[in-house]
Amino acid sequence: MVGLLLASVAMFIGLIQRITLLQINRMLNFTGNQGRNVIETIYPRLDSPAVAPKPEQFRQLPVTQVVIHNKQPEVIEALDTGALVGLAKASGGIIEMLVAVGDTVVALTPLVCVFGARQPVDEEALTNAIEMGEERTFEQDPKYAIRLLVDIAIKALSPAINDPTTAVQALNQIEDLLLRLGCRRLEIGEFRDSDGKLRLVVPFPTWEDFLRLAFDEIRYCGALSMQVMRRMMALVSDLSSRLPEERRPALRHWEERLQSTIARSFEDVEEKLEASVEDRQGLGVPRTKSSEI
Repeated sequence: MVGLLLASVAMFIGLIQRITLLQINRMLNFTGNQGRNVIETIYPRLDSPAVAPKPEQFRQLPVTQVVIHNKQPEVIEALDTGALVGLAKASGGIIEMLVAVGDTVVALTPLVCVFGARQPVDEEALTNAIEMGEERTFEQDPKYAIRLLVDIAIKALSPAINDPTTAVQALNQIEDLLLRLGCRRLEIGEFRDSDGKLRLVVPFPTWEDFLRLAFDEIRYCGALSMQVMRRMMALVSDLSSRLPEERRPALRHWEERLQSTIARSFEDVEEKLEASVEDRQGLGVPRTKSSEI
């Protein structure tokens, strides 16, 4: 009787673990899909016509208006760029967003600066073009999906949970998002009117910003996990081999940081070597040089 009871308890624990794993996988896939959708929607392909470098000269124009947030804390969820361009054109000026999509603004936070306008921009219309709410959304926020995946990974790596396999699964989704971002033009912060005149400037994350978000916290929290280090080594190597040359200097920087982390985290020479191996499963099928294609 006691044996049956223990067996039942073991089966119940196994069932709970399986259900939890399925929930995590669904969450990872859902979050990754949201990130893929926003990347597809807002970023042009890398082989599309290049965007001219942002002209800083507009900041030499006189500041004619600054709009301040005077409500409770809110999150910038999305921007109606068409409406903002229209407002800037009607005023004869250039609108610069001082906050990015995903930022939380509090009382007295400057939202917008207007340069060189002939007449004031309708402040109510301007704030109506800035969608604010209680939390971040995926709609125009390409960093949000990566942020959530990183959060899942570092929670899994906490001493209380100690689940590096979930962190590796999160890195699978992160790699896919970085690969897609690396094949897109990220310099999309300039918006022009129908005459080609600059009317709106919006801050967007750079390639370096995405890499820092994707790697830094997981690298720190997973420094003692051989599984996580090996998966990250494979991730950086794969991105470097598949993305254009312009993306590679930043990736080489993170490869060096990973190597430095491994050297600092593992005292045993053999463990250092093992942790430096590229392995897409973490602890699965180590990659040999001949398999790097």
